[in-house]
Amino acid sequence: MIDNLSHEAIAFALTLVFSFLVGLEVRSYRVHFHKDEPKTFFGSARTFTFTGMLGCLFTLIEPHYFSLYITGMAGLTLLFALFYRRRLAQGHQSILLYLVLLAVYTFGPLTLTYPYWMSALVFVLIVFILNAKKPILHLSEKVDTYEFETLGKMVLLSAVILPLLPDKNITAYLPLSPYKIWLAVVVISAISYGGYLVQRYLFPTKGIFLTGLIGGSYSSTAATVVLARRAASEAPNPMITGAIIVATAVMYLRLIVIAFVFNATVAQAVAWPFLLFSAIAFVIAFAYSKAGRRVEGSMDEVNKNPLELGTAFVFAALFVIMIAVTHFVTQHYGSGGLRVLSFMVGFTDIDPFILSLLTGKYSVELSQLYAAILIAAGSNNLLKALYSVWFGGWKNGVHAFAWLFLLGAGTIGAGFMGIWRISL
Repeated sequence: MIDNLSHEAIAFALTLVFSFLVGLEVRSYRVHFHKDEPKTFFGSARTFTFTGMLGCLFTLIEPHYFSLYITGMAGLTLLFALFYRRRLAQGHQSILLYLVLLAVYTFGPLTLTYPYWMSALVFVLIVFILNAKKPILHLSEKVDTYEFETLGKMVLLSAVILPLLPDKNITAYLPLSPYKIWLAVVVISAISYGGYLVQRYLFPTKGIFLTGLIGGSYSSTAATVVLARRAASEAPNPMITGAIIVATAVMYLRLIVIAFVFNATVAQAVAWPFLLFSAIAFVIAFAYSKAGRRVEGSMDEVNKNPLELGTAFVFAALFVIMIAVTHFVTQHYGSGGLRVLSFMVGFTDIDPFILSLLTGKYSVELSQLYAAILIAAGSNNLLKALYSVWFGGWKNGVHAFAWLFLLGAGTIGAGFMGIWRISL
């Protein structure tokens, strides 16, 4: 009985505090964003406090069917409808105050029936959303609505379709289930999409170095091509060279994250060499950035949404093909064939291949899989080294070419020499 009373007392106190603070926040919101509007205002800090109190009391009095609580909600809605009619006559159509009032009205049931963090989270969200009016409006004006449509489709496929897919291997020759295939697509797309959103909407033109830094999180190869083209159109600038190199530094970190998601054992083995080469690339990149001059940059040429369904299905197809090809090569040509394959694949998109190594089951030792991942990453650096002089010209791209070539050769060497091996 004491525990129940204690819980109810705490819930009631939290309700009063949160309701009062929201009332103050609403007043501050109106002062900052609606100074010139008429004085008519639905509720003060006291009104919000009483609203939260009533919601809590009605829940305590009738906790089973919430009849009193629902009646109180209907009363609040009626009062706001009368107030809203007057607001419409004044040319104001927003129902934000009503929605905030309803959220405050839920504090009572939330604190009584759910953990306290739930009501605290609602309070924080109310304050955050009220204060984020300008950033939200600015973002809504900048965002391409087509991208949200694409994101909605991907969420549907991830949250609805993914759990329904069977987790049984397709065939004995292809030891992979539809569930794992699509899970790989979802994970890679989510990582790429995070970098894409940060680049396009948070830091669209914040300097060429930041462009390479964030661009490398979703496509270091695309970032290299765009930055090399930018270098070709300007006088030699170490800043652009640093941006190209830092994209590859981020690529190493990205591969570590992917490895840990799908195969922690392999990830632990490749993490040390990848961290080493990433650190080296970061040091080189920052040294060039200090010697260069600031240049505005963007990734508009590669701002293709990585969550487009066509891209996702192509990745899924490539993933399945890589699984089949890797399985065939390891069965017929062993570890030597796998190394040759990994070197060749490095001159294409390495994500499907590396995922096939992380998720498949092959007739080679784990150490050979480690080597293949390193070789693929290294040969991909060789490709980017060629891109830096092909698109940027020898004069503007030679420094990036030299460092990317050395990073690629070093990564491949680590794969062949076996320095990545750790005790498992």
